[in-house]
Amino acid sequence: MFPVECGTVYLVGAGPGDPDLLTLRAARLIGAAELIVHDGLVDDAILAMARPDARLVSVAKSRSRHSVPQDEINALLIREALSGRDVIRLKGGDPFIFGRGGEEAEECRAAGVPVEVVPGISAAIGCAAQAQMPLTHRDASSAVTFVAGQCKGLADQDWSGLAGVGRTLVIYMGVATANDIADKLMADGVSPSTPVAVLEKGTRRDSRAIRTILADLGGMIGREHVQSPALIVVGDVVLHGNAQDRLAAFAAQVESFS
Repeated sequence: MFPVECGTVYLVGAGPGDPDLLTLRAARLIGAAELIVHDGLVDDAILAMARPDARLVSVAKSRSRHSVPQDEINALLIREALSGRDVIRLKGGDPFIFGRGGEEAEECRAAGVPVEVVPGISAAIGCAAQAQMPLTHRDASSAVTFVAGQCKGLADQDWSGLAGVGRTLVIYMGVATANDIADKLMADGVSPSTPVAVLEKGTRRDSRAIRTILADLGGMIGREHVQSPALIVVGDVVLHGNAQDRLAAFAAQVESFS
């Protein structure tokens, strides 16, 4: 049984950035909320949808540094809900894909706080769609896998068989470790000439889709000054994007490494 005056914690997916990609449920909750606890990946245009008197609490995280530790975020959600307030926990992408939504839901339920999950378009789905890059394609890939490029450290992750012919690998949070990622995949037998793309700030006005090959991944990220948020896509689906000039540049890049 939940306390009579207990509020609800809503784990809401804000999508990859473009406010037009919010679900109707997410937009309604944001517009009505008194309290929004949000990540740093939530676009300012989405936060601007909140009502003028809403309380916005940032719990933004950055590589190797959390402004608010996860246990404190959990405690904040629970404390506010138990005081009778509904809480919108707003996350970039989808709450249950590298968003720690599962952990927060478990903690809330354990504390007797009701939880509702409002899914969002994941970064992988939204960014690839903008680039018209199908993550599966009958001529290129029958399987797609999402992994984190810095979760628990690369050495602790087994990616064997996740990339290669007929498969697509999408790597979240991999910009800072791109060189290690490329080395890891090539050591596992993935061809150095495998197509890769970096989808930077997908669905936003300053988005970019940059293509190269696996052996050049870290070098390209450095040359192009790629900034997070960005996804790395590995596989032949990279060749099915919407920009022929980029494909021509990619072909020249492959030739230079052959």
